[in-house]
Amino acid sequence: MASREVSTMIKQGFISDPTLSLSSSPSRTTSTTTTSKLYSPSSSPPPPPQTESTRPIPNQTLFEMMSEEHLRDSKAIEESRKKTQTRIAKFLDELKTRSSNDWGLRSGDVSLTVVSRDGHRVSMDVHKRVLSEKSRFFAEKLSQRKEKGVSHTVEISECDDVEVYVETVVLMYSDDLKKRLIGENVNKVLALLQVSAAIMFDAGISSCLEYLEAVPWSEDEEEKVLSLLCQLELHGSMTEVLQRVLSEPSTSVRTDDIFLKLLSGVLQAKDDKARREMKTLISRLLREDSFDYNSRNRQDRGVLMAEIAREADNLQWLVDILIDKRMANDFVKLWADQKELAELHSRIPTMYRHEISRITAQLCIAIGRGNILVPKDSRFSLLSTWLDALYEDFRWMRRASRSVDKKLIEEGLGQTILTLSLRQQQVILLNWFHRFLNKGDDYPNIQRAFEVWWRRAFIRQYGDVPDSSNMQITICNYPT
Repeated sequence: MASREVSTMIKQGFISDPTLSLSSSPSRTTSTTTTSKLYSPSSSPPPPPQTESTRPIPNQTLFEMMSEEHLRDSKAIEESRKKTQTRIAKFLDELKTRSSNDWGLRSGDVSLTVVSRDGHRVSMDVHKRVLSEKSRFFAEKLSQRKEKGVSHTVEISECDDVEVYVETVVLMYSDDLKKRLIGENVNKVLALLQVSAAIMFDAGISSCLEYLEAVPWSEDEEEKVLSLLCQLELHGSMTEVLQRVLSEPSTSVRTDDIFLKLLSGVLQAKDDKARREMKTLISRLLREDSFDYNSRNRQDRGVLMAEIAREADNLQWLVDILIDKRMANDFVKLWADQKELAELHSRIPTMYRHEISRITAQLCIAIGRGNILVPKDSRFSLLSTWLDALYEDFRWMRRASRSVDKKLIEEGLGQTILTLSLRQQQVILLNWFHRFLNKGDDYPNIQRAFEVWWRRAFIRQYGDVPDSSNMQITICNYPT
């Protein structure tokens, strides 16, 4: 072999590089001589001579690795095939026993062969009487020859699973199919159902469906059950099985009623732990996403505070859902109309009521982000009703709960104000300006919104839009 070809094969890993592997020839011997050598205290003695047990294993070539993997796969396939053949043999023995004991039949008059896609063949002697009685498929095929004493040969090719076909034939000889299926797994019964449907084995179909209706399913098994039943189109016979997953025909009103009952149950719950768990569950199911919902109740500050906090927390939860589902428009109008509640709000100590103002903050953040689209009048009414309360509660909101994002509220509030008319912006922002001068950080800092309004009103001043502002500014030069 040419040296270039050898080099190429070494690079590809099909033969070992002799310079990289340690090999010894069985015919080679090593002679030893005794010599004296001096070693310095800092030097190490030479390593001991290598023996067969300590000698490194030569580098494995790619070809050898591929051969070993192929050998392992072949062994696994062969082992699986042996187990399958063992089970099939047991089925065939059971077939002989049942045909003799239960049916009083001797030798079969039908030679049935089942062939898998990979060519694996299993032949069995069965009986025309049993096949024709149990299977409409076989009854049709075997009815073409009516002569007595004539044997039939039937071959079923391209089978997905030969073992399942053989077991289905055995089921035809069984007098209690349901009992025989006890202990089987869902996947196995689905396979039996598919074969039973293919050969129109009605008793087998009914027994498999009864089994599936009675046993629990995992989520993966549920998908397989639904997929197969839809594929087989068994119609009326599968209704009982599907009742656990398919709702009855209903109107949207019925669905809404159920949803409202669930929400009502959560809102009126007396057990705080159970209420929190159910809120988290419903939110996750509605949003089809898993998230943690932390309740913000203050259980250690008296009954009044706990009740207010609970109801406010419930409302915040509902508002979150409405905003996420783009359904919060009507709630903005409803919340803006709560003028009586807002008046009562001012009479309650801030430490008890501040959770309610977080609802207003939620709405402002969503409006500022464009997630809620309501008319300008509704936006202005919302702020007219609840902005003073938000101002007064802001200090407690950000100090009482770490989850309150000060910057987020300020940005949302500022953006909401800037969606109003210029005149409305002026009224709100001038009011904020004087309050902020007196309260400082205890009030939300919406300075950026103030700057935008100022530029709109006095710097850019779009000429084609009439200025409805009546504000006048006088500039005075103070003597120095």
